[in-house]
Amino acid sequence: MTTQPHPVDHELIQAAAHVARTRCRGDNHTMAAAARAKDGRIVTAVNAYHFTGGPCAELVVIGAAAAQGAYELDTIVAVGDRDRGVVPPCGRCRQVLLDYFPTLKVIVGEDDRVRSVAITDLLPESYVWADHQLDTE
Repeated sequence: MTTQPHPVDHELIQAAAHVARTRCRGDNHTMAAAARAKDGRIVTAVNAYHFTGGPCAELVVIGAAAAQGAYELDTIVAVGDRDRGVVPPCGRCRQVLLDYFPTLKVIVGEDDRVRSVAITDLLPESYVWADHQLDTE
């Protein structure tokens, strides 16, 4: 596990909280995510709930970032609607985030205990998908 704390990107939390307050409506959109690209841009998104399953806000933000040409993310945070604050990523999102961005920082925690941690800290002893792919030489 990482022992060095990362600085918390409060602007990112505020961006996600703003989207959660202004764009999350009803049962279909209950979470917002914001990610900072390596070039400094902030990309936001909301989840797309459906009873058959649906992407979490963190996964939607990956696609939104790619659509804007941001393929390298530095930090991500998810915030719940109804003023629920920062919400940690689910297990599926942790795995996807690790596979896409192995050096990603994730903002977790509540209120004055909010902190930024490495994705590897949230998924120790993890399965790394790229490590198990056949070489295509």
